[in-house]
Amino acid sequence: MKTKLILGLILFPTLAFAWPWSIDMVNQPSIKPQEGVMTPFPNRSVPVSGIPTTVSNRDEAKPLTSPIPVSDASLNKGRTLFKIYCAACHGLTGKADSPVAGKIGAISLVDDYVQETLTEGWIFGTITFGSFVMPAYGKPRGRDDLRGSNDLSVEERWHVVNYVKHGLLKDAQASGTRTASAK
Repeated sequence: MKTKLILGLILFPTLAFAWPWSIDMVNQPSIKPQEGVMTPFPNRSVPVSGIPTTVSNRDEAKPLTSPIPVSDASLNKGRTLFKIYCAACHGLTGKADSPVAGKIGAISLVDDYVQETLTEGWIFGTITFGSFVMPAYGKPRGRDDLRGSNDLSVEERWHVVNYVKHGLLKDAQASGTRTASAK
């Protein structure tokens, strides 16, 4: 009797772990995103809207101007997004002073070339479609390889453009880390 009790206690945890509730969550029935028929949105749902952009490459974006007015709110949003997405390569001040900037060829965004020569549309196009090493942060409709993360909405990209053109240089001057070629 004692032997059966000890044997039962030893085997019980093994039986408990093999019970139906020990099935891995990975192997459960589930519906993957975009799989099957999409259910309609509830009546109370709020549609997400954006600013449509019809350009299909960076050159077409060159003549565009920001549809988002330059305001403190826009500059603050742009500053936050710049720190999240751009500062890793261009540095917190935009001087290309990050540890990876020299290795990948990131340019200083506070130089005269960027501040005075490049248009808002060109910067928007660069953010949207990327460049040599820079990834695309928009939905690249005009690219055959469809490379791009689509991390930033059209509106968010324009906030970053506003910050680069109207706030970054002021922030760099305020921090005292301005480049020699910047005004």
